[in-house]
Amino acid sequence: MYKWYALKRILRGLFMFALLMFIMSLLFNQVNERTQRTQIFEQVKIESMRLKDVKAEQLEAWRSNRLDQLTKLYKLDRPLMERVLFRAINSLTFNFGNSTVIKSSRGDQDVLTIIMEALPRTLILFSTAAVVQLFIGIWLGLKKAQKPGGRLDKSTSFVTMIVFGMPAWWLAMMLILLFVYVFKLFPSGGLNSVPTPEGIMFLLDRIWHMVLPLTTLILLGFWGLSFVIRNIVLGVLQEDFIMSARARGIPESRVLFGHTMRTAAPPLVTIALLNLLGSISGAIIFEGIFSWPGLGNLYWVAVQQNDIPVLMGDLAITVGLYQAGLVLLDLIYGFLDPRIKVGGKA
Repeated sequence: MYKWYALKRILRGLFMFALLMFIMSLLFNQVNERTQRTQIFEQVKIESMRLKDVKAEQLEAWRSNRLDQLTKLYKLDRPLMERVLFRAINSLTFNFGNSTVIKSSRGDQDVLTIIMEALPRTLILFSTAAVVQLFIGIWLGLKKAQKPGGRLDKSTSFVTMIVFGMPAWWLAMMLILLFVYVFKLFPSGGLNSVPTPEGIMFLLDRIWHMVLPLTTLILLGFWGLSFVIRNIVLGVLQEDFIMSARARGIPESRVLFGHTMRTAAPPLVTIALLNLLGSISGAIIFEGIFSWPGLGNLYWVAVQQNDIPVLMGDLAITVGLYQAGLVLLDLIYGFLDPRIKVGGKA
């Protein structure tokens, strides 16, 4: 039954997420603990400076006792596997603690706050690009499949071969050179102008800053999508029921967007969701070129600053969202495709 398939797929997804968090905690364990011990020493030093009229031996005893308390609190006195498991559980519950260097725009060092500030910026750029790419890709793919080997099919396939191997950073720099320094139409990067406008001008200013990175992503993305969709739809168009529908005089647009799209829905949904999932984590080099403060840029800054809590939090959020998307994809695919006998016996 479908419900048992759904339950097993969700449990498997949770298990995979927990396993990945455990592996990442193990890999970053040494650096993370070194960072935590440094934070503990700094905390004890600050707290001890607040103590007044205390003798030297009493202050030293207090420091030693406080260090022991914090060491036990963060499980740093426990065996290796127990420490790794404790850190993995914190990651699973999104309890990332405080960053060591990076701060939010309001000066907050809470890791979850920092990530939640960067996540919407990544989604608004890359997810918008993914949706536009999908619509253009589906439309172009259907048109290519209508007349395989025709002028449109051959010309767009040739362009696809050229664009598919083109680096995003190269096209981004070419567009910046052309539209920023030659025609001077758009800003070279950033999220908003300084000072940041208010009201409707804030929205228009954000769109103005998004035009170049969004155009770059769309120009690179929809060609490959259209080629894949063309091949999927081309197989469906050869089916007997499509030929029968055409023979009955059903309009070509209805055959294409009704019968064909409905049959090709499972692989198209797969492509759409995978494209959206791929947009969650952003892109390190691309965001760096356009100075876009998203998750990709945050990840790179965390690596440079050796800010392990932010690095772990960034990885946990992106991996969690991607894993949840894969589970959702399997559930939708099992629901859409009647040929999949979920939970059935051989």
